[in-house]
Amino acid sequence: MQDIAPAVALRMMHITTRLAAGIAAAFSLWGFVLYSYGDAGARSQVAFFLALTMIGCIFCLTHLRPAALIVAAIGVAPYCVFFTFADQGRSRILAVILAVVGVGMVATILRNYVDFAELVASRRALMAKHKETLRLSDENSRLAKQDSLTGLDNRRAFIAELMALSGEAREVAMAFVDLDGFKEINDDYGHEVGDELIKTLARAFAGRAPESAVLARIGGDEFAVVAAGPDAKAQILGFADTVCQRLRSPFMVGERKVRVGASIGVAAAAPGDCDGHELLRRADVAMYKVKANGKFGVEVYSPELDAERRRQTILMDEIRFGLARGEFEVFYQPIVEARTSAIVSVEALLRWPRRPAGPIGPDAFIPAAEAGGLIEPLGLFVLRRACEEFSGFADIAVNVNVSPVQFRDREFERKVAAILAETGFPPLRLCLEVTEGYLIDDPQRAAAVIAALRAIGVRVVLDDFGAGYTSINYLQKYGFSAIKIDRSITSRIAFDEKARVLVNGIVYLANGLDMLVTAEGVETEEQACILRIAGCQYLQGYFYHRPQPMIDLLAGALALPQPAFAVA
Repeated sequence: MQDIAPAVALRMMHITTRLAAGIAAAFSLWGFVLYSYGDAGARSQVAFFLALTMIGCIFCLTHLRPAALIVAAIGVAPYCVFFTFADQGRSRILAVILAVVGVGMVATILRNYVDFAELVASRRALMAKHKETLRLSDENSRLAKQDSLTGLDNRRAFIAELMALSGEAREVAMAFVDLDGFKEINDDYGHEVGDELIKTLARAFAGRAPESAVLARIGGDEFAVVAAGPDAKAQILGFADTVCQRLRSPFMVGERKVRVGASIGVAAAAPGDCDGHELLRRADVAMYKVKANGKFGVEVYSPELDAERRRQTILMDEIRFGLARGEFEVFYQPIVEARTSAIVSVEALLRWPRRPAGPIGPDAFIPAAEAGGLIEPLGLFVLRRACEEFSGFADIAVNVNVSPVQFRDREFERKVAAILAETGFPPLRLCLEVTEGYLIDDPQRAAAVIAALRAIGVRVVLDDFGAGYTSINYLQKYGFSAIKIDRSITSRIAFDEKARVLVNGIVYLANGLDMLVTAEGVETEEQACILRIAGCQYLQGYFYHRPQPMIDLLAGALALPQPAFAVA
């Protein structure tokens, strides 16, 4: 059955009503004219025919009440009057019967119309509910594929699109974007600021994504973009580069200026090379390579990354078991007073001498520990061991390196205080060395940690000064007790005039800010002499002492009487 639009149906009903009125009037007039012909029997038949026809028409128009009532009014009422006076009243009984039947028909029309109206209203309500159900179904389907915060595709929709594109005979490339420092923004400013930042980033990423690419938010602080075509990889790499460039500048969220970085993994596949799930895994592997290398950058997947990741996984298991089995050891490198060469402090350095597969250096296992979430127990192990072993040396301070991962721990200050209390080590003799990387990643959190440590008496030293982009503002803002000149500058000071000028400037600046200066990496007497003349208070390097276990340190350097304690 063909569906008729409501407007068309209404117009047809109006036409039918008007036609019913005209036809009923014409039929009545024709009946009146016809009645005058014939004898009494013929007239009775004409009267019966007219009455039956009118009643039938009214019955057929029951569901169109206006038309039915018009036919009753135009057809039945005039006949009732006509038959009341026709043939000297002999047809009056016919008029009465016709009137009774007409009244009954009108009553039936009104009652049936109410039922019909209720049926129509019920059907209309049913159709409205059906439409609402369809709308809600479409809305649920849309929401199931859309991120509610940004309006981008969500993980489910992205995976479906990725699988569809990887099944086509085209090159497919994607980028996996994991934000650096977003959790700290949420913790420091609240989730409302974090949500606004996510929406701002979504708009920024959408404006830089290739025209035919699909951009999605696949996690709390994770985005992904995929493109297909002969130049898909080039498009995705261009997107990654522009994103990194934009993230070098801060974002305004309300009245707050916030910084966030991103580790981006890129993976590309030729037609038929792999499915969407494998492509996503490859991009994820490349992204974690960026994380392991210090975050904020772009890495393109290669098969070597899988082999490296397997090695890293094995190494992390070894670190975990090695810490439990006591395979790690703490070595100490003395720091001397520049004028007298007397030991005033030691730097605690983690070593792995009892590794079953053979010793490896910290440059190999520290990045793996940071990437695998094991640097915190290792760092606390070094801190506790150093405090225990030097608690009886009243004249020696202890320097312990702190990983940025430890700084991000909200309980870090409490854990340091707990170790100091358990070991009885004086806070004034503890110096925690931190590099500038975390100062850039999360300056607010870094300032809070340093302030809390200074409040309990612990000194904080800025390590590797001059190796990165440390600004004078950092020195003023954080209130470091000392700075350590990086070995990359120390190694050039004997033959590079610019390096000597730089050291002089660093010493002058630090002293002006009431900070002590230690130069590390001193390997020759000439370097030591130049640094001493430049004004460095403390020196550290192979020229004086190599890192060594506590037992060797006790048998050698610390066996001699030492001068009064000074902080390095």
